[in-house]
Amino acid sequence: MSESVDVVVIGMGPGGEEVAGSLAEAGLKVVGVESQLVGGECPYWGCVPTKMMIRGADLLAEGRRIPGMAGTSTVQPEWAPIAKRIRDQATDDWDDRVAVERFEKKGGQFVRGLGRVSGRGLVDVDGREFRAGRGIVISTGTAAAIPPIPGLQETGYWTNRDAVKVEHLPASLAVLGGGAIGLELAQVFARFGVKVTVVELFDHLLFLEEPEAGEKISKVFAAEGIDVRVGAETESVERRGDQTVLRFQDGSEVSAERLLVATGRRANLGDIGLDSIGLDPAARFVGVDDNLRAGDGVWAVGDVTGKGLFTHVAMYQAAIVAADILGRKHPAADYRSLPRVTFTDPEVGAAGLTEKQAREAGINLRTGIGSVPGSARGWIHGPGNEGFHKLVEDADRGVLVGGTSMGPRGGEVMAFLQLAIHEEIPTERLRHMIYAYPTFYRGIEDALKDLAAR
Repeated sequence: MSESVDVVVIGMGPGGEEVAGSLAEAGLKVVGVESQLVGGECPYWGCVPTKMMIRGADLLAEGRRIPGMAGTSTVQPEWAPIAKRIRDQATDDWDDRVAVERFEKKGGQFVRGLGRVSGRGLVDVDGREFRAGRGIVISTGTAAAIPPIPGLQETGYWTNRDAVKVEHLPASLAVLGGGAIGLELAQVFARFGVKVTVVELFDHLLFLEEPEAGEKISKVFAAEGIDVRVGAETESVERRGDQTVLRFQDGSEVSAERLLVATGRRANLGDIGLDSIGLDPAARFVGVDDNLRAGDGVWAVGDVTGKGLFTHVAMYQAAIVAADILGRKHPAADYRSLPRVTFTDPEVGAAGLTEKQAREAGINLRTGIGSVPGSARGWIHGPGNEGFHKLVEDADRGVLVGGTSMGPRGGEVMAFLQLAIHEEIPTERLRHMIYAYPTFYRGIEDALKDLAAR
């Protein structure tokens, strides 16, 4: 017998939990389904615990910068306090009881298990069937994408989840993948005394961001003793004694005690019955319209939509989905000024399109570069102030379509760039604003001047 409800949300990560909770608070009969932990990747293996790791690593780096600036210092890294904070404060030892109760107090019904769509408006959870009168929301998230490298599965490896839960650090670590996740964790472990090597297939780190950012991060990493290999295609992986060995196509090798695979994410869509409602389970992501509708009576939210793979995007989408299901007026989804930050030191904050993406979109563009070390705040900050500001302008319309700010607090300027892009503020108007002194915004002023000179 089917149990009749209004909405079933399959996957209770950040977006799914927000949708389910909002609809329950609005008086709908909502079932939230999760086979793992309510809250998803972010609070247990992503955003929250990794920022605790980064905070500790940054403190160590700042302590090491005291000589020559403010006296002398001796820094002795200790991982145990970090592991304890993650276990006790961030994750409740990877227990989601608090999150489940939070949802239930809003009026929702929580069901632990694997949710599968079994037909129009029907969801099966380990043999228990629910009939959703208003619709189904798919929010099953992503998992680490593991490349098909010979020997990798047999050898064993870490994903981000293993790295976050580690209690004792290895002596050495190879990181396969030079994106945000790989670089953040690489710098953390290196600052705690681990010998780290980063291996990237493409020709620069942070391949999805501006090449200047990847080149600058490579120099920062080299100065911190991190070995960076770019343009390195891994041919095979094997275990030799207590070492994992990566062999590259040019015959060279890298060995480390542990291997962290951080080569991207894949959507969890293969076993949730999408074919029963006419959707392709083999697709990379669920196709959605501007209201996050994937079909008649079906919505998708979060990473499965492929619209950025960030918690803040999932939360943004959740508000749209909830409003759409409730029949409330709401704006359509708009990703023109999508913000993102790589929490390395220095940070890389960006919004909108990169220069490469803008060119691929056929935009007639101009770019401008401003220096962070050349700004007063960069000069005052001293060691650790590497960075730049880069602006990408649609020259025909005279508005920004993208921007990157790299510096000790790159995300600080990103909000300014996001607003300028989203509201299509003319660059001529931006050029005549008053910019605070001394801050990184003076670097933006320099980039606008450079833009005008092109």
